[in-house]
Amino acid sequence: MTATPQTWTGRWVADRTGIVLTGSECLPGLVGLALRENRKRAHLLVSNVLGKHVPQRPSVVHGAGLDLGRRVRELLGEEAAARAVVLGYAETATGLGHSVADGLDAPYLHSTRRPVPGIPPLGGFEEEHSHATSHLLLPADPALFAGDGPLVLVDDEFSTGRTVLNTIRELHARHPRAHYVVVALVDLRSAADRDRLAETATGLGVRLDLVATANGGVELPEDLLDRAQQLIAEMSTADTDPADVGADPAGAVAAPLARVVLDWPAGLPDGGRHGFTARDRARLDAALPRLAGQLAEALPAEARRVLVLGSEELMYTPLRLADALAERLGGDRVRYSTTTRSPVLAVDDPGYAIRTRLAFPAHDDPQDDASRERYAYNVAPGSDPARRFDAVVLVVDDVADTPALHRGERSLLGQLRQVTDRVVLAVLPSHRPVPSASALPTPLYGPVPSASALPTPLYGPAFSSYRAEEVAWLLKDLSGVALEAPTEEREEAVQNGGAHYAESLPVEYQPSPAYQELFHQALHGSARRIALAVATVAETLLRERGPGLVLASLARAGTPVGVLVRRWLAFAHSLSVPHYAVSIVRGRGIDPVALRYLAAHHRAQDVVFVDGWTGKGAITRELADALAGTGFDPDLAVLADPGRCVRTYGTRDDFLIPSACLNSTVSGLVSRTVLRAGLIGPDDFHGAKHYAELAGSDVSAVFLDAVAACFEEVRAPAVEGADRLAADPDRAPDWAGWAAVERISAEYGIDNVNLVKPGVGETTRVLLRRVPWRILARRGAGADLDHVRLLATQRGVEVEEVDGLPYTCVGLIHPRYSRGATGADGRSAGPTRADGWSAEPVGSAEPVESGEPTVSAESVGSGESTVSGTHGASPKGRES
Repeated sequence: MTATPQTWTGRWVADRTGIVLTGSECLPGLVGLALRENRKRAHLLVSNVLGKHVPQRPSVVHGAGLDLGRRVRELLGEEAAARAVVLGYAETATGLGHSVADGLDAPYLHSTRRPVPGIPPLGGFEEEHSHATSHLLLPADPALFAGDGPLVLVDDEFSTGRTVLNTIRELHARHPRAHYVVVALVDLRSAADRDRLAETATGLGVRLDLVATANGGVELPEDLLDRAQQLIAEMSTADTDPADVGADPAGAVAAPLARVVLDWPAGLPDGGRHGFTARDRARLDAALPRLAGQLAEALPAEARRVLVLGSEELMYTPLRLADALAERLGGDRVRYSTTTRSPVLAVDDPGYAIRTRLAFPAHDDPQDDASRERYAYNVAPGSDPARRFDAVVLVVDDVADTPALHRGERSLLGQLRQVTDRVVLAVLPSHRPVPSASALPTPLYGPVPSASALPTPLYGPAFSSYRAEEVAWLLKDLSGVALEAPTEEREEAVQNGGAHYAESLPVEYQPSPAYQELFHQALHGSARRIALAVATVAETLLRERGPGLVLASLARAGTPVGVLVRRWLAFAHSLSVPHYAVSIVRGRGIDPVALRYLAAHHRAQDVVFVDGWTGKGAITRELADALAGTGFDPDLAVLADPGRCVRTYGTRDDFLIPSACLNSTVSGLVSRTVLRAGLIGPDDFHGAKHYAELAGSDVSAVFLDAVAACFEEVRAPAVEGADRLAADPDRAPDWAGWAAVERISAEYGIDNVNLVKPGVGETTRVLLRRVPWRILARRGAGADLDHVRLLATQRGVEVEEVDGLPYTCVGLIHPRYSRGATGADGRSAGPTRADGWSAEPVGSAEPVESGEPTVSAESVGSGESTVSGTHGASPKGRES
């Protein structure tokens, strides 16, 4: 790690200010010099092995800390080392301290400048020369410092020792101990500073040892502050703004941005802000090869120089990811550094440690009074093309994944995309000592389980025909279980209270050729309309929830919508957002294990629940009730909201979304969801089946591709639609659909609103999966109802044209249904309807032909359908 004077990155400062380094010969290889905008201390020792300001091989950075930790273990001996605790200093030494803890094999905590609601600080102290001075200690377990074992304090350098003294005094007053060890890369204290530290140790009656990689001193001229300020002023008025050194010319094409959803182990801390134990270390070590593989897949194969860039205090995990990635890629291809709060002058000179800088707004909603500007040094290539990185992997936690990271000319991601050929964003779940799910009602949800207790998602093509990256199914695979039952048996059992509809499945058969042709006609006619609704919803979510949103579609029919929203965000904004499919069951609520999974991997407030359309709003209400008090936002986003039940929608028109025409063959070959005792345990996701045998009739990809093909032509209208929605004074739900359903229910003598299914999508479900009684159609409704009329004919169901109907159509399930109530002809009579609607029968109501696929039961979550092979009993007509 030695360097010749000609290549020393402190030469530029030393020549102009008179600063002189003394001591160890290896010191110039460890540190360079720069000037910073700080009246307390104008010079900055820039470490070449810390991984903060200077990109370095990750093995060198981690190795420097490991070596120091092993030296501390030798100093302490095995017995004392087993009782030691390591404390690192924010922000610069968080990764170094963690690496020292690795070498010592000890638990670790680092100080932080980020307060965390609900976590009282164990203590705090000041760093007198730092740009941001206040430190907080926020251990999840306050007992971490309650023992009497040695306390190891780690910083990148010792200049005066005052920060260490402040810390020791604060912690010793709370938890006295006999032995402290101070660790740093370089020890540059003066004789007076050394005496002060020794006097403090004597006064406290403790032993205090120091371990450093190199020792020396810094000789500073008396007028250094004035010289430094003059140099900074001169360089700042030069032709090149130091804040923009190395940036590509304005108007350059932005590099593509890929978002990688890392398979982060549930409950594993992302760093040492709240503590990191030996068990945590073992879990991270085990996960690193898999995580590095995910990052490698997102990088172009031709990338020869890759930078893994951490974020301020988040140093250790990006460092370990970089080291694992370097091993995965092979060769000398990966470097590592992190962003910082500290403002430093950039000078594009080989003899200066900070050659380029990118200045950007803080994106983690800082709560202190420090500057809101942040910096990434030596990331842009400057005047030397050989320094350019082919790709940058930015690693942040979810607290820092805000609109400020993505939007604006000076945003960090925006600037990174100007100085490299590809940017990969990896977002880690910020560890919360009080788990996100602890806010959930304890009897139902309980705390977030450990990773071993949480089931793993299912992915295509093993489960579903969707690509693995398009959706993660938070479901249990029940493909080998016989769950299908005839429509009439299921309807009778549901209505008489003997069973819940989610305990069984309808028999899935392929629809007739005539019905499949209707689907394709409907898709051809409405693909652009659907694309516009998808894009409007996506643009609205991006504006209101930020680019860190996580999609959770309500399985199964909400899942194609989630896939399409995800595709739009990739198409229009180069965003790759996580997408999960979760189960919700009417009367039973949303899958609590799925919620725990989401809470363990993401911030609850980032999760957006997505569905196809609203009917009367039963699922909207079910979702709101299930999420009350959880931290999850119950605001459901849908393509169509004819029931006026939600505030985030693409349209409020009641029109045919072609995916409502079919069942599993348009939903990735997945059944509706199942919740049945004996099959689904307390730690299981809700279940579903994968109908791989229907692959020959699968049009899931056809549907998605047809809609996505219209994205380009709806780009401008979608932005306009999002603008209109944001300004719409009538955007708030008024539940007009629910009121209409209650009115219909009363006037038709139906005492259960769950048997009234309003809207094109819900009516389709009635015809495909329940025992329908009759269909109400708005007088004059056109082609949107062609498939409804065809199904009604096949089911032998009366269609009535109705004046003043608030929906295009409404499906009525047979009230008080039992197989014994049907006549010899297979049809059943219904109760007399009250007056008030102008209605007349339309079309024929012939019996179902033998072998014609009919219908079955429902899942909740959105408009979806299931074709059954049994014959449904249909009403002959209303009684007069």
